Amino acid sequence: MALNKDVKDFIRNSLGEFDMIEKLAGDASTREYFRVFSGSKTWILCVDTNFFDTSLKQYPFYIMDKLLHVNKIPVPSIYFVNEENGLLFLEDGGDDHLQSVYVSLNESQIQSIFKKLIDIMIRIQFIRSDDESIPFSLSFDVEKLMYEFDFFIEHTLLNYFKANINKVELKKLRGEFVKISEILYRPELFVLNHRDYHSRNILIRNSRPFIIDFQDARMGLPQYDAVSLLKDSYLILDECILQKLKKYHFDRLIEMDFRKMTREEYDYFFDLMAFQRNIKALGTFGYQITACDNHIYKQFIVPTLQYLPDHIQRRKELSIAGEILQNALGVEW
Repeated sequence: MALNKDVKDFIRNSLGEFDMIEKLAGDASTREYFRVFSGSKTWILCVDTNFFDTSLKQYPFYIMDKLLHVNKIPVPSIYFVNEENGLLFLEDGGDDHLQSVYVSLNESQIQSIFKKLIDIMIRIQFIRSDDESIPFSLSFDVEKLMYEFDFFIEHTLLNYFKANINKVELKKLRGEFVKISEILYRPELFVLNHRDYHSRNILIRNSRPFIIDFQDARMGLPQYDAVSLLKDSYLILDECILQKLKKYHFDRLIEMDFRKMTREEYDYFFDLMAFQRNIKALGTFGYQITACDNHIYKQFIVPTLQYLPDHIQRRKELSIAGEILQNALGVEW
């Protein structure tokens, strides 16, 4: 999007004169981001078309930002808003995503930063509300989980891979996805989830995490965000470190008096949730490549596929779906 006169007037009305505007590389999102320079200070300008026809009180990003700020989660402050043009001026968290910082960390540093991130995750998961407003009115119910499975079928299995699968097998696969979704719909275990809690949505600023892209938060199993963080498509954790961090998350849940599941049940839901979340990520990548011509995501497909065999081999509930996918994609696991 070119910055028109209305946008530039908004910047001037908010900041006064400015020196430069720099477009930032976006992720898999319809939002656009710009860094605005004024003297020695910088701000982030967000242009969100989803904000055009929505009042501020109904705008999920604003609602979540306010909720997370109140609960002392490190998220960007909102300085100025223009509802008519879908514009927000945000605090600048820098450019250092966890994904890029990770390669320079040693094992001790990796465990330290991920434990901090799990602590933040726990604080998000134990935010409570008595009302039915966003995000507490939203959840990973069967319909939402199936939307993500179907998105994968359309955009990645069929459009990207052009998989060799007939209608009978496709119907059978979707039936297995329904069964998995029904297992994962356990509202009595639900907590608040960021929903995209992975390394590209975590900035490292002055050695501390800074969380972004939280507008799609909703209720779900505590394993959902844990899977997003620990089974990330953008960076692969050493298996030993992964297991330690899983235990750390479970132990923190128990410390917070979340005694609704045993460690065995935690691992069971972790595997099924990881399968669903990885399939969801593959759906996003396939869509970005085939529908948006955004080929940067191609590099993340194989690492994400490589997660699937462990989940499938450990859990009989995934065996039929795994066999169908294996045959359709012509892979071995």
